[in-house]
Amino acid sequence: MATAKIVYASLTGNNEEIAGIVADDLEQYGYTVDTTEVSQAMAEDFQNADICVVVTYTYSDGGEGVLPDEALDFYDDLKETSLKGKVYGCCGSGDKFYDDFATSVDDFDKAFAESGATKGADNVKIDLAADEEDIERLDKFTQALVETSKKK
Repeated sequence: MATAKIVYASLTGNNEEIAGIVADDLEQYGYTVDTTEVSQAMAEDFQNADICVVVTYTYSDGGEGVLPDEALDFYDDLKETSLKGKVYGCCGSGDKFYDDFATSVDDFDKAFAESGATKGADNVKIDLAADEEDIERLDKFTQALVETSKKK
């Protein structure tokens, strides 16, 4: 059976909700999904999944977008974990008020690329909470992940 692992960081609950939307979509495609908050996850957990997803927020430190503190160790470990043959996707929320809108999504994209995983979908960045248009974008994100995974 095909499996997916979602790791999320959520300060306000927005990204936990986004992770839930992606998990529900993957389950509709027949995937067994395991979702874990980032402080409880290890990068090696992705080695047991066909599809790997990170959902993250970007913390603004003096106006500069940075990774959430609770995700720093996971991020560093991800860059050094071999995920060759895995398909990944990154998404998350931010606040368009800041110049560095949702930059942590891009940071995790780069970390996955360093791991040797295959990018399965374009990054999705959501302004604060997901609305109907964002949910449609997340549905397309999930579909692209599944299609890429089936080609492997």
